[in-house]
Amino acid sequence: MFKLKCDDFLIYDEATGSYSMSAEQQVRDETERNKWKSTGFTILKDWRLYLMLVPMILVYLLWKYAPMTELTGAFRYGDFQYVTDRPWAGIENFRNIYFGDKSAEFWMAFRNTFIIAFYGLLFGFPTPIILALFFNEVKSNIARSIMQVCVYLPKFISTVIVTSLTLALFSGNKSGGEVGVISKLLDAISADPVLHDKLSGGLVYTVEYFRAIYIVTDIWEHAGYDSIVFFAAVIAVSPTSYEAAQIDGAGKMAQMRYVVLPSILSTVVIMLIMKIGGLLSVGYEKLYLLCPGSSYANYNVATVVSTWANAMGDYTTQAYGIAGEMTNNLIGMILVIGANTISRKAANVSLY
Repeated sequence: MFKLKCDDFLIYDEATGSYSMSAEQQVRDETERNKWKSTGFTILKDWRLYLMLVPMILVYLLWKYAPMTELTGAFRYGDFQYVTDRPWAGIENFRNIYFGDKSAEFWMAFRNTFIIAFYGLLFGFPTPIILALFFNEVKSNIARSIMQVCVYLPKFISTVIVTSLTLALFSGNKSGGEVGVISKLLDAISADPVLHDKLSGGLVYTVEYFRAIYIVTDIWEHAGYDSIVFFAAVIAVSPTSYEAAQIDGAGKMAQMRYVVLPSILSTVVIMLIMKIGGLLSVGYEKLYLLCPGSSYANYNVATVVSTWANAMGDYTTQAYGIAGEMTNNLIGMILVIGANTISRKAANVSLY
């Protein structure tokens, strides 16, 4: 503990031999004494705003924090139906999925998760930035609004509908239906018998093309909506910066490179850190719909940690799924902390 002296916050008058308090110190003391009273008055004055926070707080408590009790299942045996009834197993479940009987399945799912997420970040992250730069160059407000609505719409389409469209374009007779439109078109212009077999079976069910189809459809679904943040940063760039660049002889590409991109760099870095934080959070819904089971040829490239954990849903193996998901989330947390630290030291921009 620090030992405080009167000289630290009082002024000594040598003539009278007494201490007095400065005006600034009096204000600080008064503020400290009335801190909770002032906070109470602020809450009462803006009670409507704080009331609006209550539903969000309840959502976080009920759907974010309360389910965390189930995470203890990663450290329990899976012999009983309810997690709280299971005996403690320590790190036995983690050892089993890392090095034991479930290791081959888990590492296959983890590898697929990382590959799909990495490709999604590599090709999906620059696309909204390019769209935002493109929208900024469209001078007609009507034309820009129409194009923005067209690229925003896929975000509001259900995942089931997106996968149904994907299957309608790329599926084959493997699914028991007709061959997809694009599969038919490629089959008509190609004379390769090997490709013919793959096209008739459906490109979406092939090992070679599944990831590419998934990434392309994912970009189509999310790129337009994700460009909103970047477009807001682009239109906030001062017009005087463009005028100064034009005086120096900079064309459109030079203005984008030396004016726009440096101006939105902080936004790009923040969004990149957030994307890296969710790098391994590949949802199971779309992948499960595109690869319904192990009988499909794309099973070995379509299985990710979330779909693998979902397959471990039986109460005897549920502990392995919880341990796998926890491992996935811990690695994601380490990635976001590392990316944030590197960004703060290298570019002096960070999320926190």
